[in-house]
Amino acid sequence: MKLKKFLKLSFLGTILFFAKPVLAVCPVCIVAVSACVGLSEYLGIDDSISGLWIGGLLVAMIIWTIDWLKKKDIKFYGRKILITLLFYVFTIGPLYRNKFIGNPTNKLWGMDKLLLGIILGSIFFLLAVFINNWLKKKNGGKVFFPFQKVAVPIAILGILNIIFYFLTC
Repeated sequence: MKLKKFLKLSFLGTILFFAKPVLAVCPVCIVAVSACVGLSEYLGIDDSISGLWIGGLLVAMIIWTIDWLKKKDIKFYGRKILITLLFYVFTIGPLYRNKFIGNPTNKLWGMDKLLLGIILGSIFFLLAVFINNWLKKKNGGKVFFPFQKVAVPIAILGILNIIFYFLTC
């Protein structure tokens, strides 16, 4: 069981390792994702949906941290992997230790709902960052509309949120 979790986290770390530091996510996006996590907890929304937003927040913070280190010219070997692992360990570890992850009755597709949400939220948020950068490149380095950098990831996570809402209710 622990090996499966380690492999899943390693897979995420590998994906995030290839994220380019110039793909930074702005602080407004991080605040928006944080607000959504708090609201979903308050409203009693399913763990898989909360996990989507936690995963998105983690990727945003990882990219933001890597970009910040680059701007400060702080370089060390394996920084992308280390930062990614630290963010996930310091998020998932306490959730597991405090029994938010690992409840045998809280599963979807044979996997813990919160962990599944974190994994999918991470993947789709990273995908949204790539989509935003592709859109900018297609438009000559300019955004198509104001706050595109915020809107694209939030829209993709929002769509995923709606899908999981119907899957879990």
